[in-house]
Amino acid sequence: MSSIQHLLKPHERDLGGFSVRRLLPGLPKQSVGPFIFFDHMGPASFAPGNGIDVRPHPHIGLATVTYLYEGEILHRDSLGNEQVIRPGDVNWMTAGHGVVHSERTPPGARQTGQQVHGIQTWFALPLAHEDAEPGFWHHPASSLPLIEQSALTLRVILGHAYGYTSPVHTYGDTLYVAGELDQHARFDIPADHAERGVYVARGAVEIDGERVEAGQLAVLQPGRLVWVEALEDVRLLVLGGEPLDGPRHLWWNFVASTPERIEAAKLRWQEDRFPSVPGEVERIPLPTR
Repeated sequence: MSSIQHLLKPHERDLGGFSVRRLLPGLPKQSVGPFIFFDHMGPASFAPGNGIDVRPHPHIGLATVTYLYEGEILHRDSLGNEQVIRPGDVNWMTAGHGVVHSERTPPGARQTGQQVHGIQTWFALPLAHEDAEPGFWHHPASSLPLIEQSALTLRVILGHAYGYTSPVHTYGDTLYVAGELDQHARFDIPADHAERGVYVARGAVEIDGERVEAGQLAVLQPGRLVWVEALEDVRLLVLGGEPLDGPRHLWWNFVASTPERIEAAKLRWQEDRFPSVPGEVERIPLPTR
């Protein structure tokens, strides 16, 4: 019996100047553990004077998690936070009942030009915390547990793995590990978490003998220890945790337990009743479809 329950392939989306490969939500799997949205952005090269300009936009019912391999992104939000995220850092923003943020290239990087490459995920908040107070926490790379061996490194971004626990506060059982493997390096993924997936960002791996290519997300069979072997130099992520505690609806930047919550958030944004981001005068209008 295969150790891979589902093998998800990306669909490309253009975000205005650079493309992303979206794995979640997907078919037949909407989420893996609490992760309900997974975008692999870049690598994208920006010439001097150009950069990312994601104007202020709202979120509800989720937490955003940004993890970069290359480049810098300046985060601003309606709570008054302003933070540059750099490779290996983690930005965790709890949207709860509503938050607004923008993501732009910092002035210094815009002047010189840069390459941007990273992963953006959404963590669906449990029903009990769907209307939590918004919050933002930044964790530098040096604060995250790092497991180093001769041919591999594993950084615990969220949750717990291999006897280490990330300092990032999450809701419930969570697994999120970034790995860098030399060719032929191997490691195991224990059955500690109810749902688990392996995303190959670069290279190719074998999972218990089955090949998984770059850009694919292998959702693993539950309750089984599996082995991952790098067929070449590899960059990957292991993600998962507790399954969602009920169905979720996604529309634009909103995640909610009911369609009514989505409709209420749409009306709030349309009527400009979300808080504003200090220092920002633009905003993304509500989509028409």
